[in-house]
Amino acid sequence: MPHPATGVAAATTGLSKVYGGGDTRVVALDQVDIAFREGEFTSIMGPSGCGKSTLMHCAAGLDRASSGSVRIGTTDLGTLNDRQLTELRRDRIGFVFQAFNLLPTLTALENITLPLAIAGRRPDRQWLDHVISLVGLGRRLGHRPAELSGGQQQRVAVARALVSRPAIVFADEPTGNLDSRAGTEVLGFLRECVRELGQTVVMVTHDPVAAGFADRVVFLSDGRLADEMTRPTADRVLERMKEFDTRTRTG
Repeated sequence: MPHPATGVAAATTGLSKVYGGGDTRVVALDQVDIAFREGEFTSIMGPSGCGKSTLMHCAAGLDRASSGSVRIGTTDLGTLNDRQLTELRRDRIGFVFQAFNLLPTLTALENITLPLAIAGRRPDRQWLDHVISLVGLGRRLGHRPAELSGGQQQRVAVARALVSRPAIVFADEPTGNLDSRAGTEVLGFLRECVRELGQTVVMVTHDPVAAGFADRVVFLSDGRLADEMTRPTADRVLERMKEFDTRTRTG
């Protein structure tokens, strides 16, 4: 069993993100304070356009905040130049996207180890074997993406996100392109990564079933934190989302 959570893997303080100016000014995030604890699986949910993806992109250093601060561990991303930010994303953050983003000419194994190859690092063989066995791809490592199902491709993407032993993995709608069975499998792997490897996972999703796999669900509305739920179930999440819909229609 991984050791109990000891600290914060990532956090935002007073995080705001504004696009445009004047009449076209859009406040995507408005003073968001949130902490993602080590060894925890957090889901970010909310109505369409509430700022979910913007929060993830800012927290992961893919987008710069307009104001406020973002930390990965104890590192304030605002103090880093572009090169340092690129290195931090490469070494300390894993990404899983809705589109699997695999290179079609590479085998599953080559896709998994690509981040290490780009960084000029050799894989830790024991860790690599552990990750591959966890995502159940042992017999598929020589296959190219076109020879894999969507669920298998996303498992390759999850393994690729884990291979560099990141401090945190961000997953943006990871089941969006999968049928429900394959989606459930991938969510199960993310859950296992947290339980077996002590990994920290933050997932943006609109799917209450997906959110039910998390330890905690954070709800955004109009760029602000609106609520949070621990030990979520799909039914409880769905009920909470219905309340947002009602409020949006009546508000």
